[in-house]
Amino acid sequence: MTMNITEKIIAAHAGLSEVQPGQMVEVDVDLALANDITAPIAIDVIKAAGVTRVHDPDKIVLVPDHFVPNKDIQTAQLVRQMRLFAREQGIRNFFELDEMGIEHALLPELGLVLPGDLVIGADSHTCTYGGVGAFATGMGSTDVAGVFITGRTWLKVPESMKLVYQGTLPRWVGGKDLILMTIGDIGVDGARYRAMEFTGPVIERLSMEGRLTMANMSIEAGAKNGIMPPDEITRAYEQGRATRKYVTYASDPDAVYVETRTYDVTGMEPQVARPHLPENVVGVSALKDVAIDQAVIGSCTNGRIEDLRVAAEVLRGRKARSGVRLIVIPATRRVYRTAMEEGLFDVFLSAGAAISTPTCGPCWGGFMGVLADGERAVSTTNRNFVGRMGHVKSEVYLASPAVAAASAVAGRIVGPDDL
Repeated sequence: MTMNITEKIIAAHAGLSEVQPGQMVEVDVDLALANDITAPIAIDVIKAAGVTRVHDPDKIVLVPDHFVPNKDIQTAQLVRQMRLFAREQGIRNFFELDEMGIEHALLPELGLVLPGDLVIGADSHTCTYGGVGAFATGMGSTDVAGVFITGRTWLKVPESMKLVYQGTLPRWVGGKDLILMTIGDIGVDGARYRAMEFTGPVIERLSMEGRLTMANMSIEAGAKNGIMPPDEITRAYEQGRATRKYVTYASDPDAVYVETRTYDVTGMEPQVARPHLPENVVGVSALKDVAIDQAVIGSCTNGRIEDLRVAAEVLRGRKARSGVRLIVIPATRRVYRTAMEEGLFDVFLSAGAAISTPTCGPCWGGFMGVLADGERAVSTTNRNFVGRMGHVKSEVYLASPAVAAASAVAGRIVGPDDL
């Protein structure tokens, strides 16, 4: 039987020679993760079950990233619970302030998630790791508690859809624009419980940052996972990062897909998702009269060093328009240091930006950029639901770092070429 990359990874972890869509399987998990919102729930489940030891502490990662540094007593208590559990169980991969970062940027950066892995996380954007060729998906905290205890979980093999990108990307157009365009085409339920396999010459030339961004937002189309076949770009990225040996998988030439879509991206303009769904996508040129109060550059979607470099290129020699709050959040401590050493912070500060330590904060309305009644933001984050970044009467427009930076300067949603 022929299989695609998602099916091959699941089969290997189920100890089977083959699997097919719809099949229920039990799989070994290479890595399980949780954050400061989801881990405490999992820990409570483990304690309530009377379990004293996790299955394998080296296959668990705990990352407080939503409310760090702790913003109040309640969040401090949650992180303390994680910290004590990590010490008690001998979990070495607990990352707080010394090597902090947003989990879905931090784990690939540290080489903890590798091609061919099967990863389960108590966070919906765990699908990010498909950018390196892993099968990665989010589950609830109770499910992840089960993985912590047993090292295994069950899942249904998803159908796969193949997305082929052809042509040449124009300047200022990247992975964020590709995934927004795709979600705009298929809708927020267009890949429901499917694997989204991203392929084609455009993907083969896309940077690892762009690939991680696209896989990150697969969940916004309802996907079980998003994945790119590993290649030379993948291997170059893992060189010096990988903490263990890994296996790469590729789809068979005659693998079966429930649907195949092909896009020619030549001449495509930067894309923007209007409120209040990621599928409400238009080209940036359609939004030139939309004034903004805030621009956010960061998150697990677009807070990597390539993203900050693009934003700095747009902002260099310019200032954010009076009345626009510009917030820049490097996704990890390493990205923070690199940006500082490259002089990007000087560009951001000269543009009037506030620079934060790594945090998910504003992406989900936690802190460090919450919106008030009637305010409007352009953001490089991944969701623009009602109340996602603050007040239920605020509005969020999703865009790339280039568009967010240009919009901060203009005071309205524009692309870099409009400056």
